[in-house]
Amino acid sequence: DVQLVESGGGSVQPGGSLRLSCAVSVSSANDYCLGWFRQASGKEREWVGSLDSDGRINYADSVKGRFTISQDNAKNTVYLQMNSLKPEDTAMYYCASGLRLPTRCRYDYWGQGTQVTVS
Repeated sequence: DVQLVESGGGSVQPGGSLRLSCAVSVSSANDYCLGWFRQASGKEREWVGSLDSDGRINYADSVKGRFTISQDNAKNTVYLQMNSLKPEDTAMYYCASGLRLPTRCRYDYWGQGTQVTVS
């Protein structure tokens, strides 16, 4: 099984920045997706953004222009750079990996999450 370990969460004031890391235990398959999700207390999990094996990166409208996803293939690590953080960004953040299908990603593996608090 693939294991994912997030790190980099913490507490920050509004307007601040954090960078989350997600270490993936094995190299990704040829057609893969790596995604970031978040879940605020009492709310459903929501997709934040993702990248796929073709290098396409997409973001939720709520974070577009503030968050950036990048990948270091040599380290099997994906990053989520979060700038201009807002209190509404407070959530547990998860990374996930899975298979890129024709019209969507299917996420099969999830990390344990890292807490981000903006206040």
